[in-house]
Amino acid sequence: QLQFVESGGGLVQPGESLRLSCAASGFTLDYDNIAWFRQVPGRQVERVACVSSYDYDTYYLDSVKGRFTIVRDNANNTVYLQMNVLKPEDTAVYRCARDTIGSCTWPEKYELWGRGTQVTVSS
Repeated sequence: QLQFVESGGGLVQPGESLRLSCAASGFTLDYDNIAWFRQVPGRQVERVACVSSYDYDTYYLDSVKGRFTIVRDNANNTVYLQMNVLKPEDTAVYRCARDTIGSCTWPEKYELWGRGTQVTVSS
């Protein structure tokens, strides 16, 4: 079965950190563009961070630059999203997906969307 499973979300206060995991099964993610997205009901889906195969290029949403870091761990077939200095506006369901052809700068099509993990930042 080809799928991603996200984990690591939770309820935190502003300024705290979370590390999200995106574990792949049924395939190896070594050769793929992997990205994290976030969704809030009523808003457009945002691509938060991306890392291409072999770390060819990366992408970060402007509002998370300097706070979030995407890390590829091919040995464990997992991509992580380290989120620091979390803000209430980071509250969303975070999902990961892959693009088997394109780069982060020029993606082709994302697929294999995971179910997501909820991140809630509140005081």
